[in-house]
Amino acid sequence: MTEEIVSARRIFGLALPALGVLAAMPLYLLLDTAVVGRLGATALAALGAAATVQSVVTTQLTFLSYGTTARSARFYGRGDRQAAVAEGVQATWVALGVGAILMVLMWVFAGGIARFMTGSEEVARLAAEWLRVAALAIPLTLVEMAGNGWMRGVQDTRKPLLFTLAGLIPGAIAVPIFVYFWGILGSAAATVLGMGIIAACFLRELHREHEGDWRPDRGVIGKQLVLGRDLIVRSLAFQVAMLSATAVVGRFGTAPLAAHQIMTQLWNFLTLVLDSLAIAAQTLIGAALGAGHSAKRVGQRILGYSAGFAVALAVVFAVGASLIPRIFTQDSAVLDAVTRPWWVMVAMVIAGGVLFALDGVLLGAGDAAFLRTLTFASVILGYLPGVFLAYALDWGLTGVWAGLAAFIALRTVGVVYRFKSMKWARKEL
Repeated sequence: MTEEIVSARRIFGLALPALGVLAAMPLYLLLDTAVVGRLGATALAALGAAATVQSVVTTQLTFLSYGTTARSARFYGRGDRQAAVAEGVQATWVALGVGAILMVLMWVFAGGIARFMTGSEEVARLAAEWLRVAALAIPLTLVEMAGNGWMRGVQDTRKPLLFTLAGLIPGAIAVPIFVYFWGILGSAAATVLGMGIIAACFLRELHREHEGDWRPDRGVIGKQLVLGRDLIVRSLAFQVAMLSATAVVGRFGTAPLAAHQIMTQLWNFLTLVLDSLAIAAQTLIGAALGAGHSAKRVGQRILGYSAGFAVALAVVFAVGASLIPRIFTQDSAVLDAVTRPWWVMVAMVIAGGVLFALDGVLLGAGDAAFLRTLTFASVILGYLPGVFLAYALDWGLTGVWAGLAAFIALRTVGVVYRFKSMKWARKEL
């Protein structure tokens, strides 16, 4: 049974569709960035600030995906598929309730948030307009996260890919059309369209699969939130880092902020590509622990695949250093700002091959408390010092990305140590 669990066919059978899901949104955002970039550096900077805020708001609740996967996979490993699906019902209630609150808060505070994130009144005005329209997508995005969570738990990563494509393809077609007619607001409207279709697909699948009670279950939601508490703190550490970086870069000027937007979207794409194997690790390790099988070999196999893939990605981005940024802008100032931090990002990709694989192993085992502590410590000791030194000493965008590299390095050392200790392999959450 253990051999079957860790077979390459099974791992990649889960990872490849997950790769499609994980890569689809960053690819969409890259297209969005490229289209808005044709409006000029001001619009691109506004999108950079606004997209960072939107990402903070939605990804703060990553436990709707990762925590739900860990719990659903345990039930699935024990042979109780209905209990695994029921986790998705309760996670969806959380998504709708929290999403509605966040949507209203964004409508109210978009102006103040945008002014904090940028150093230009015009950039802030455009960013606030984008945020108010895109706020409609917040609860839809959280429903998608919950849907991905329970479906990964029951080892179905194919349908989530189909659902994602069903929404993002129409959204991608709409981006250039909407932006042509409505400017940067068209970008936000296309996002709402795409996410609405995806959320509807997940809700339909949940209705088809679930056979039990649809009412909110305080007991199940409470257990999800206990696991989610540590993942929320972990996500908060990520978001503090990204917000502080964007806020500091915004003080360096429009060109560095536009360059930071390009690099951030590329980095998000690269890390989510690497995370596809981590999704397989979450699903298979959760099921293995639920069934009482060894999970160590799963992690070892995925670590090997992920490290090799990361080296290949780093080579591609090293060779394309002078070409890839030009896909998104022809502005000479923005291209110049990208040049030096680009090589920091390339080095980060190699370390990320180890980091994201083992991060997935620990998430699948529900080792959220350790990941919370490690991430928070890495932000305090690595990222924030680098970012604020970059601002104080005028190191520019390169200094900010050096801080991110320190953050990645500290986390990599931590997850390697934890994996070797085997303290994460608990049978119960």
